[in-house]
Amino acid sequence: RRFFGKFLFMADLNASSPKDIHEEEISVKAGELARKLRDSLEKRYKNPKSREAQQSLTVICVRIVFLLYAEDTELSGGGRKFQKGSFHDYMLKHKDSSRRALIDLFAVLSQKVEERDPYLDSDLADFPYVNGGLFDETNIEIPQIDGEPLEIILREMSEGFDWSGINSTIFGAIFESVLDGGSENEKSVRREGGMHYTSIENIHKVIDPLFLENLKADLDKILKSKSTKRTKNLIEFQESLGKLKFLDPACGSGNFLTETYLSLRRIENQILSELTKQQINFATGDLSPIKIKISQFFGIEINGFAVAVAKTALWIAEAQMWNETKNIIQNLDDFLPLENYGNILEANALKIDWAALVKPEDLNFIMGNPPFIGRRYRSEEQHEEVRQFFDYKDIDYVACWYMIAADYIQGTNIECAFVSTNSVTQGEQVAPLWKPLLKDKKIFINFAYRTFRWLSEAKDKAAVHCVIIGFSCVERSKKIIFDSENRSHYVKHINGYLTDAPDVFIGIRSRPLCDVPVMKNGNVPLDGDALKIEAGDLPLFGNFPYIKQLMGGRELLHNEKRYVLWLVGVSPGEIHKNSKVVERVKLCRENRLNMKDKGTQKLAETPTTFRDTNNPEKYIALPMVSSENRKYIPMAYLNSDVIPTNQIQTIPDATLYHFGVLTSFVHMAWVRVVAGRLKSDFRYSKDIVYNNFPWPLPSEKQKLKIEMTAKKILEAREKFPESSLADLYDPLTMPGELLKAHKANDIAVCEAYGFDKNISEEEIVSALMRLYEKISKEE
Repeated sequence: RRFFGKFLFMADLNASSPKDIHEEEISVKAGELARKLRDSLEKRYKNPKSREAQQSLTVICVRIVFLLYAEDTELSGGGRKFQKGSFHDYMLKHKDSSRRALIDLFAVLSQKVEERDPYLDSDLADFPYVNGGLFDETNIEIPQIDGEPLEIILREMSEGFDWSGINSTIFGAIFESVLDGGSENEKSVRREGGMHYTSIENIHKVIDPLFLENLKADLDKILKSKSTKRTKNLIEFQESLGKLKFLDPACGSGNFLTETYLSLRRIENQILSELTKQQINFATGDLSPIKIKISQFFGIEINGFAVAVAKTALWIAEAQMWNETKNIIQNLDDFLPLENYGNILEANALKIDWAALVKPEDLNFIMGNPPFIGRRYRSEEQHEEVRQFFDYKDIDYVACWYMIAADYIQGTNIECAFVSTNSVTQGEQVAPLWKPLLKDKKIFINFAYRTFRWLSEAKDKAAVHCVIIGFSCVERSKKIIFDSENRSHYVKHINGYLTDAPDVFIGIRSRPLCDVPVMKNGNVPLDGDALKIEAGDLPLFGNFPYIKQLMGGRELLHNEKRYVLWLVGVSPGEIHKNSKVVERVKLCRENRLNMKDKGTQKLAETPTTFRDTNNPEKYIALPMVSSENRKYIPMAYLNSDVIPTNQIQTIPDATLYHFGVLTSFVHMAWVRVVAGRLKSDFRYSKDIVYNNFPWPLPSEKQKLKIEMTAKKILEAREKFPESSLADLYDPLTMPGELLKAHKANDIAVCEAYGFDKNISEEEIVSALMRLYEKISKEE
C-alpha cells in the first residue's frame, strides 16, 4: 500500500512516470526560486523597469543558475573543478562585500587560466575557466546583493536545493516562471507573444515521428545485425548523427532543441557503450568519443531573455550528457570550457532570412512550437506581418511560419514539424493556408496529430487545443495520423483537414452545394437588451399580446426561458397602451444612439424591432456552438411563436428527411472535420459547414426510411419532457431509447449514401470529400 501511488502511472499509457514527475517537480521548484531571486534583485535597482536593468537581471539570473548547477554536478575543466558548495562558500566568505565578489567571480570565469592575474586569491583562482560567452558580457548593471538576495542564493537556492536533478528541457519552465514575476506588462509577455510552453511528452509527439523513431530503428537494426561490419556500421552511424542539423525558428527557451540534443546523445551513449565492449580505444587516433555537438542546433527567438535561457539550457544538457558518457568511457576529457555557442539568434523569425543563420542545403530538420495568436489579440505589427503572406485576415499568426518554412525547404529533403492551434486545420483557415502549400509549393503532409490539449510544465499551465503537422517537399511512402488518444493509423494521403481524403479546400459558399432548403442566420438584435425580457420580468408587461419566446443557443440547449417584445407590424396605438413597452422602446432607441457604429445608430429610427425580423412559420433550429463531447449536435423543430437569435442557425421549411440527415453521424463526421472551433467546441457555420455539405441522392424508399427514423428520434425525446437537449445529449445521461433511435437513423442515412452500416468515421469523411469534389466539379 505504501508504494501503490508510485505505480499508478502504469495504468495510463499517456501518464508520466514517477521519474518524469519528480524531474518536473524539481524543475518547477527551480523556476520558483529563480523568480524569487529575480524579484528580490529587481528591488535593488535604481531604475528597475529600465531596459538596462531588465537585461542585466536576465544575465545575472542565468549565470547564478548555471553556477549552482555547476557546483552541484562538480563540472571540471583545465585542471580545475567546481566542488560541492564552491560557489556557495565563496559568496558566504565574501558576504560583507558580496556585490564586489560577484563582479570579480564573473570576470574570472571568463578568463583562461593562463591569462589570469597570477596573484589572484586562491578562492578565485581555483574556479575553472567557463567561457562559452556565458560570462563574457561585462557591461551589465549589478546591484547590491547583500541581505535578502544573498540569503535566497545561499540558503534557499544552494543549501536548500539540489540543482543536479533539474531537467534541462524543462528549464524553459524557469523562463516562464521568471516572466510571471515583475510588472503587469511582463506578465502579459507570454500572452501577447502567443507562447505555449512545452512538456517533454508533447515535444516527443513532434520529434519522434519527425526523425527520432527512424534513428532508433536504424540503431536497433545495426545492434541486431550479425555482420562482421557491425562495429564499422556503429561508428559510421555515430558519425552521421554528428552531421545532422536542426532548426527551431521560434525556439523560446530552447525546449525542443534541448530535448532533441538529449535524445540524440542518449543514442550516442548507447553506441559508445556497445563500442567499449568491442575494446575500441577512444584515447588514440582520430576517433573522438562524442560526435554530437550543440553547434548542430539552431534557433531563432524574438525574446532576449529566452535566448539566454535557451543557450544555458543547452549547456546544462551538454553537461548532463557528458556526465553520463563519463560513466561509459574512462578518462573522458574535462567538460569545461563551454563551447562558444552563437547559433541561437535573437530576431523576429518573420523578418529575417533563415538561410543567413543556416543554409537550407546544410539543414536536415525544422521543428518547433511557433506562437499562436488569433486576429483579436495581435498587435498592429503582427497584423502587418500576417499581411505579408495572406490576404485572408482571420488566419492565425502561426500560419506565417508554415509559409516561410515551405519556401525555405524548396528543392531540399528537409522535413518539418510544427505545433499549431487547431484552427489552421478547420473552417475558413484551411483554404488560404493549405491551398498554396499543397498545390503551389507542392508540400506533402507526412504525419499529423489531430486536435489534443497542449499543457506545459509551468505552474500557470497554458491549455490550448493543438495539432501537430509534419511536412516536407519529399513525400513519405508511409503517412501516419494520430488521433486524440495517441492511436496511430497509416493512411494513403493527408489533406489540410488532417484526414485521409483528397486535397479539397472548402471555402465560404453563399448557397447550398445541393438542392436543399437554405439555412439562415437567426436575428441580430442590436437592442442593448432593451427589447428582451427575462423570465422574472414577464409579469411586468401584464397581458400584452405581442410577446414571444426568444431562442438563442443557450436557451435551445438548456431549456431556459427568455422572451422578446415582437412588435413587427404592431400599430403605434397598441404599443402606447402599455407604458412598460413604451419604456423599453425608448431604451432601445437610446442604446442604439449611444453605440459607436454608424449603422447601429441609424437603427435608432426603428427602435420597436430587432435589426433583423425573421419569423419563419416552422424551422429547424441548430445552435451555432455545441460541445465536442456530444455525439450529435442537438437540434429541434420550432415554430413562429419562437424568435431565433443570431446564436442559432435556422432552416425554414425543412422536412423530416432534412432533419434526419443533419442529425446523423454522417453529417457529424463532416462537422468534426470542416467546422471551426470555439476552443474545442464546434462552431457551426452555414457558409462553411451546411452550404458545402454533400447530400445523398436517396431513392424514395430510402428517403421515407430517413423520415421515419427522424420521427422516432423526436418521439424518443418527447418521453422526457422535463429534460433539456443538453441533458438528453450528454454522453453520460443520453437515454437508451434516444440513442437507439439515433443509431437506426444513422443506418438509414448510410444506406442513402451507399455506405456500409459499419463504416468508420474516417471512411465517411474520405467519401464525403470525394463526393464534394465530384459535385463541385459538376457544378
